[in-house]
Amino acid sequence: MSATSPVIVWYRRDLRVDDHPALKAAAETGRPVIPLYVRDAARPWAPGGASQWWLAGSLEALSGDLDALGATLVLRHGAAADAVMALARESGAGAVFFTRHHEPAEAADEAALKTALAAEGIECRRFGGALLFEPEALTTKAGGPFKVFTPFYRAALAKGGIKAPDPAPDRLAAPDAPPAGDRLADWNLTPTAPDWSGGLAETWRPGAAAALQRLDAFLDGGAQAYKTERDRPDMDGTSALSPHLHFGEVSPRRIWHTATFAADARPETRGGIEAFLRELIWREFCHHLLHHWPAIPERAFNPVFDAFPWREDAEALVRWQRGRTGYPIVDAGMRQLWHTGWMHNRVRMIAASFLTKHLLLDWRLGQAWFCDTLVDADLANNAAGWQWVAGSGADAAPYFRVFNPILQGEKFDPAGDYVRKWVPELADLPAKAIHAPWRAGAATPGYPEPLVDHKAARERALLAYRSLKD
Repeated sequence: MSATSPVIVWYRRDLRVDDHPALKAAAETGRPVIPLYVRDAARPWAPGGASQWWLAGSLEALSGDLDALGATLVLRHGAAADAVMALARESGAGAVFFTRHHEPAEAADEAALKTALAAEGIECRRFGGALLFEPEALTTKAGGPFKVFTPFYRAALAKGGIKAPDPAPDRLAAPDAPPAGDRLADWNLTPTAPDWSGGLAETWRPGAAAALQRLDAFLDGGAQAYKTERDRPDMDGTSALSPHLHFGEVSPRRIWHTATFAADARPETRGGIEAFLRELIWREFCHHLLHHWPAIPERAFNPVFDAFPWREDAEALVRWQRGRTGYPIVDAGMRQLWHTGWMHNRVRMIAASFLTKHLLLDWRLGQAWFCDTLVDADLANNAAGWQWVAGSGADAAPYFRVFNPILQGEKFDPAGDYVRKWVPELADLPAKAIHAPWRAGAATPGYPEPLVDHKAARERALLAYRSLKD
């Protein structure tokens, strides 16, 4: 690589300039840096509608951050490895640097690119940055990957040594003329005719600056009570950092060190922050699972569940998707998802349990819906979470755990405020009736009767699960 040949930094879901090892290394070469993002709409599990909306905002924010450092983000489309190689040839690049990712299609892209670059004598360097620990760093005593979260969590804490985050480069050298690229507007990532993204725009601001502001606000506010309030959808008790993490607008190292510093500075927040960081390690666990078992978005982790007698019921699926099941806590979550592209984690579990156990519909149908409608549609977390609820995954919930949506609502939304916000047909009901209005004979014009009876659906689910054992 000559002293003037550019270095391409291939961006994917690491859309930041702060604590970005690949970008830092490129800057340290002193050579011109060409940041590149490739949109491959044909790849498996490409972003759904809500994620595309977020991606547009995130790329716009990243472009501005790179401009401030003196570099221009180049946008290309097509098969990822081919597009990177084409730019390398056009620009005379001597190297391509990128962050390692762990989705199967991304790993395949990395392998293909490495082979193609080597054939033309172009340097290829892969960096960490998407996770706290690379999948090879945490193993059981037998040397294999973990299948259970608690020992994984203990191993992560024992491993420690999480490097402090690096600041953004002060400046990036740029080529004399930036390579040509697509216009972001031409990708049509944001919806029109109709524009259904109003609720997303009301709720979120994509980009690294917004991510850091949200992190600081959480640590200054909700972190102290996180351990007790994170399961309450009627409260603002979570960090809501998941979409920012999914798109890599903030690094897990930045979150880890900022949060531990806050806990040291304010000991009264330590319990809440430790619970919060445990969830960050759950994210690691999911990504490690996907790395070691790349088929988990398509196949049951526990192969016994390949024989599960899933039902087919298109009408029930649509009623679940639209928040018309007749169970208020489920419907509130599904409507929150449709409006904001996000759902409270406790309600995600309730809604997923309802689909897979009350309706006996395949968890892959729910995973696909979440993939299309979530702004944080992370393949690893999505697959692992759905399989956990369905009972087929690693460290899964036992098959006989069937969430009672009435009791879950009464426990975690005791005053009914969450339901009232998202199911306005029930806004006038008292708390004692709002989670099972049909029991109280409450008038609920426009709201449907329950899609299934809880007791009968639970018995049906247990019978289906027991059939696997038989």
